[in-house]
Amino acid sequence: MTGKHDPCCEGAGSPASPRLWTVDEHLADVLAAVAPLPPIELQLLDAQGCRLAEDVRADDDLPPFDNSSMDGYALRTADTVRATEQYPSVLAVVGDIAAGAAELPRVGPGRAARIMTGAPVPPGAEAVAPVEWTDGGTGTGRAADAMGAPVADEEVRVLRPVAEGAHIRRRGSDVAAGDTVLEAGTVLGPTQLGLLAAIGRGTVKVAPRPRVVVLSTGSELVQPGEAAGPGRIHDSNSFTLTAAAIAAGAVAYRVGGVPDEADTLRAVLEDQLGRADLIVTSGGVSVGAYDVVKEVFADYGGVDFRRLRMQPGKPQGFGRIGAAPGVPLLALPGNPVSAYISFELFVRPVIRTMLGAPDVHRPVVRAATTAALRSPAGRRQFLRGRYDPAAGTVSPVGGEGSHLVGALAKADCLITVPEDVTALPAGSTVGVVLLTD
Repeated sequence: MTGKHDPCCEGAGSPASPRLWTVDEHLADVLAAVAPLPPIELQLLDAQGCRLAEDVRADDDLPPFDNSSMDGYALRTADTVRATEQYPSVLAVVGDIAAGAAELPRVGPGRAARIMTGAPVPPGAEAVAPVEWTDGGTGTGRAADAMGAPVADEEVRVLRPVAEGAHIRRRGSDVAAGDTVLEAGTVLGPTQLGLLAAIGRGTVKVAPRPRVVVLSTGSELVQPGEAAGPGRIHDSNSFTLTAAAIAAGAVAYRVGGVPDEADTLRAVLEDQLGRADLIVTSGGVSVGAYDVVKEVFADYGGVDFRRLRMQPGKPQGFGRIGAAPGVPLLALPGNPVSAYISFELFVRPVIRTMLGAPDVHRPVVRAATTAALRSPAGRRQFLRGRYDPAAGTVSPVGGEGSHLVGALAKADCLITVPEDVTALPAGSTVGVVLLTD
């Protein structure tokens, strides 16, 4: 996996690259190595949430024919010019027209056809009188003599004038044949899918959602719902990161609690490679950590373990595994806060890039901190916070510990302190990464 910096030149599979990377360098290197996924053709409902890969044009008019917007009577407007409730226009009913009807009666002078909502307007008719504007008619409207004239008791009284075109949906009044109805880049939601169906499209070409496999490692992990026992903890990272991947727009698969056993980890990876566009792991990347993760990734080659000038999240891994060109892999730290912040900074932009989304990065605003801040020299600090847009302020939530998931759950942003700043008094302006979608 190559980009601005080639991990192969820095000892792929080694415990860690010898130098410290900045956050921006690592992010640039990661993003330089990924691209939008090739577009695919999907059935409409399978395409929900995907982004269109091409403009969509209508082949036909919508509606495809003039049709009634009301239950009522199709008629000629001249026959109702003088109609009032006291002196209604009395018209002979020549037939019924239901939605989907193919054979239509002709409406001549002094005649009307009973019509249902959505039914095609018959030849000769110029408007539709809603049934509420009539006496409701008499008889069934089905009988006629051999010449097509209605029988004597088939008639309707129209109680007011009806303007030309009234209650008729004109052909092409919604969409005209050849119109671009949806542009490339449109995210397909319920209304867009309904439009595609309405113009007759059964499939559509889209940028697919990347398939992300989320894998947490550690023999100490047990699944939620099971008793933890001495020295054991519940696996939360795989749930946090899988949910974050879905929120970013991916199709995510959770593989939780892989023990620190090289053969088991290799088997899991081999099993998952076939369905992954991206693999995200947590755990086993710190200096001095039990070396199973690094050992296994070294077997594949092309994975570089790095140290970044950031806190939390200093240790990171990045590369490709599997048959060429390989599946991109991001190895994140195991501490829950470190894993989540690393996801937001590095993994989410990768997913958004694969989606072809224009908004790859989280929005960043400036705000005044409500409390004094401290930060280690030489590292970009990411503190959890609550942002108040009305006041233009941000308040730290919890401490600096990378295990504080309770505080993380209350945060809606990350407060950033630059590498060259070690202390900031309350009221200082800081960068704020917004985490809300």
